[in-house]
Amino acid sequence: MTELMSSGLELMLAGMVIVFLFLAMLVVVINAMSKLITRYLPEEVASHNIASVATNAETNKHYIAAITAAVHQYRSTH
Repeated sequence: MTELMSSGLELMLAGMVIVFLFLAMLVVVINAMSKLITRYLPEEVASHNIASVATNAETNKHYIAAITAAVHQYRSTH
């Protein structure tokens, strides 16, 4: 029975090591890809002019009105 138990523990340890190594490699690869993408494909910087700020403010007002109406309708039915 002890031989079977030791074989089970060895198998469990090997599996845990393999999973740990895979996850560590995954973290390294994702970080490397993130750095490469931000290096070669930087985000475009939006120009902040008066027209775009006014349009964003108006759009935000529409979003707030729509969300308020949806919450009011939900509360009135539930």
